[in-house]
Amino acid sequence: MSDVHRLSFLQRSRSLGFSVEECRQLLSLYGDKERESADVKAIAEVKLAEIARKMADLSSLRDALRRLAQNCHGDELPACPIIDGLAGNGTVQ
Repeated sequence: MSDVHRLSFLQRSRSLGFSVEECRQLLSLYGDKERESADVKAIAEVKLAEIARKMADLSSLRDALRRLAQNCHGDELPACPIIDGLAGNGTVQ
């Protein structure tokens, strides 16, 4: 396996969100002609679960910020539910 192929493999792996350690594991499996595809799939499935958790967390953050923004009149008055929510005086759910 040439260095160019390794670098290309690593670049694609990183672009899919694999960590450096996961890339090491994948690269090792890439070079192992006796590998089992189940080992590769297991790494991919762990990454998929991690991405799903991150997406759920981001969705919750988006929803909480959206609620704060929707409750703010955005006018010339100083009262602001966004500031209150960030200060812990309002509801950020």
